[in-house]
Amino acid sequence: MTQYEEAIARLEKMNQAAELGGGEARIEKQHKTGKMTARERMLDFFDAGTFEEIDKFVTHRCTDFGMEKKTIVGDGLVSGYGKVNGRLTFAFAQDFTAIGGTLSETNAQKICKVLDMAATAGAPFIGLNDSGGARIHEGVASLGGYAELFYRNTIYSGVVPQISGILGPCAGGAVYSPAIMDFVVMTEKTSYMFITGPNVIKTVTNEEVTQEKLGGASTHMSVSGVAHLAAKNDQGTIETIKKLLSYLPQSNREKAPLFPYDGEVEQVLPELNEVVPADPRRPYDIKKIIKGVADYNEFFEIQPRYARNMVIGFARFNGESVGIVANQPNFMAGCLDINASDKCSRFIRFCDCFNIPILTFVDVPGFLPGTAQEYGGIIRHGAKIIFAYAESTVPKITITTRKSYGGAYCAMSSKQLRSDIHFAYPTAEFSVMGPDGAVNIVFNKELKNAEDPIARRQELVDDYRQKFANPYRAASYGFVDEVIKPEMTRIKIIRALEMLQDKEQEKPYKKHSNIPL
Repeated sequence: MTQYEEAIARLEKMNQAAELGGGEARIEKQHKTGKMTARERMLDFFDAGTFEEIDKFVTHRCTDFGMEKKTIVGDGLVSGYGKVNGRLTFAFAQDFTAIGGTLSETNAQKICKVLDMAATAGAPFIGLNDSGGARIHEGVASLGGYAELFYRNTIYSGVVPQISGILGPCAGGAVYSPAIMDFVVMTEKTSYMFITGPNVIKTVTNEEVTQEKLGGASTHMSVSGVAHLAAKNDQGTIETIKKLLSYLPQSNREKAPLFPYDGEVEQVLPELNEVVPADPRRPYDIKKIIKGVADYNEFFEIQPRYARNMVIGFARFNGESVGIVANQPNFMAGCLDINASDKCSRFIRFCDCFNIPILTFVDVPGFLPGTAQEYGGIIRHGAKIIFAYAESTVPKITITTRKSYGGAYCAMSSKQLRSDIHFAYPTAEFSVMGPDGAVNIVFNKELKNAEDPIARRQELVDDYRQKFANPYRAASYGFVDEVIKPEMTRIKIIRALEMLQDKEQEKPYKKHSNIPL
C-alpha cells in the first residue's frame, strides 16, 4: 500500500467512525424510540447531495473522570451547511447516541462556528436539539460554551433567521438558546423543554409532574407559548421547519423569495360579504377571511394553540410573503390580553427585522378586564403591541372588519402608529367603547330621571350606534383611507403591497430601543 493509499484508508476510517456516532447499539435504541439520528436528520433536512459537514473530526479535550477514554469522533454533534429548497442554510444536530448529545466546550465551538458562518454568509441558521444538556464532566467549560452560543444567538438576532427544532430532551440552560431564537418547533411525545425537571420540582415544591406534562410539545404549544409549531415525528418537524423557511428571506439584507402565483391575481370574492355577521355580538372565524384572500387559500399559522384570541402567521399575495396579525372574534371576542399581546408583538418585530410586510385584521372590543390581567401587568404587556407597531418600518396594511374600541384601536396598527394604508369594511365601528357602555356613562343622570329609562336608553343606544358604529366618522378624519366592500379585500391588499414595495422610512438615530419587557 502506497503512502497515499494509507492516507486515504485512514480518512475513510475516520469518516466511518464519525458517521457511526455512539455506535450501532445506541443508534438502534434511538430508532426504537421513534427518533432519527442526528446525521439522518441533517441528510433529511438538506437537499439531496448538498450537505457539507464542518468539524467532522472534532473530539473533546476533557481528561477528568476518565473522559480521555470516552472520545467519540465528532463529539456528539453534526454541523455544516447545504441547500434547503435550493437556498443556502446552516445547521447543526445534536447526536443523542454519542455521550447523550451533551454539550461540551468543543461541540459548543462547532455550533458557534456555523452560526458565525451563517451570519457572515447571510443565511438562516437551524438548530436540531436532542441533548442531555451540559456535559457535567467539564463543569464550567461546558457552561461557558452555552454562554458563547447565547451571545451569538443575541447579536445575530435580526441579522439571519434562527429556528430551533426540539426533537428530544432540551433541559436546564440548554433551553435558552431556542428561547432567544426566532421560532421553536417541537416533536410531539418525544421532545420536552424545561429549566428544572420533575425530580427537582418534587424535591423543592413537592409537586408531582411528568416530563410530558411539564415540558412536552402540548404544554409549550397551548400553555406556555414557548413553542411556535409542533409535528408528530422527526420528519414532520423537519418538513415544518423547511416550510417555515420558504416564507422567510435569507437575511435582513433581502426580501423573502417570490413564489409565482398562477391563478387570477385580482379576484373579486363575493363570499367574503357574508363572513362578518350583521349582529355585532355574534362571533365569526377571522381565518375565513385570511384564507379567503391569500394565494391558493393557504395560511401558515404560527402558535395556533396559544392565545387563540390572536391569530398570527404567514400568507402570500401574488407570490409575496406577508405576515398576518388578526384578532379572533371566535375566541374571547378577540380581546387583547397578556398572552395575546406577547404573541403578536414578538411576531410583528420579527417581520420588521426581515422586511416582511405586515397585514393586520382588526376586530377588537378592547383589552381584557379583570384583576388577574391588571396584576399580571396588562399595561406593560399591552404596551408591547403599541411599541412593536410604532417602531416597525415595513409596509403596514390594516383592515378593520368590525369593532375597534378604546386603547385597542390605538394598539392594533392604527393610522397614528403609522399604518400605511387603513381599509375598513362598512361594518366597522370606531369608538372609545361599545354603544351600551358609552350610553351608561354619558347619559347616566338622564337615564336616572327618565320616565321610561329602558325605552330612553334604547333610543340613546340606537342614536350612538348610528353616529359611531360605522367607519365614516373615522374616514372623515382621515384615520381610514378607504371604506371597501369585503369582496374587494384581496384586490386592495395586492394593490397596496405593490404601491408600498419601495417604501423607505427613517427613524431617529439610537443605539437600540427599550421595549417595555
